[in-house]
Amino acid sequence: MTTGTEEPTLTVDELAARAGVTVRTIRFYSTRGLLPPPVIGPRRVGQYGSAHLSRLALIEELQHQGMTLAAIERYLEQLPEDLSAHDLAIHRALVATWAPDTAEDASQAELERRAGRPLGDEDLERLAAIGVLERAEGTDTFRVDPGLLRLGVQLLDVPIAHETILAARGVLLEHTRSAAQELTRLFRDEVWSPYREREADPEHVAAMKSLSAHMQPLVVQALVTAFQRSLKEELRAAFRQEER
Repeated sequence: MTTGTEEPTLTVDELAARAGVTVRTIRFYSTRGLLPPPVIGPRRVGQYGSAHLSRLALIEELQHQGMTLAAIERYLEQLPEDLSAHDLAIHRALVATWAPDTAEDASQAELERRAGRPLGDEDLERLAAIGVLERAEGTDTFRVDPGLLRLGVQLLDVPIAHETILAARGVLLEHTRSAAQELTRLFRDEVWSPYREREADPEHVAAMKSLSAHMQPLVVQALVTAFQRSLKEELRAAFRQEER
């Protein structure tokens, strides 16, 4: 697996601090093959990069899903070896979409430690705008999703106005909520209701609930894929129109 375009610059201690794990955990993951080896720098000091951070975040998310290390190892082996840090961040976000909420309370100092950079008021506003964190009223504490924080920090350097971010978030929330309502209605009317009419056995009902849980990640993946294709088509059409 490559480490992306960003050169590895983190020591093992810095990587552990950024990822919120111990150095011992990083070395253990490396021996299990869950984490690629570091680049050997000057004085034979191992150096890590953004792809290592993203891989650690993905491992953490898979553990939250209840997977054992052996299962995680098999899962990671199926991923392409040339995934960039950005690709891994997106993959982690897809995994997290059906995971339970994992928000934590953190001070600004803790946020900056995890982000690996200072976070000013404007940065915090942008992170709040995209739903990464929210400030607890009347305190200096923030409620934050540790995994989304890494992706949100990457977006801080994207030259998009704060108002545009808010508008984009509103559009996404409106249309994803509408899609969720329609999909829920379709599943309830066409799958769940007929099934309950035919099978009153509690075991069958439990099996149906399990089916709905397994369907959720498949639906999320389908939505993301459809959105990516639609967005590419719309952008191409828009640029073609501008060229004319």
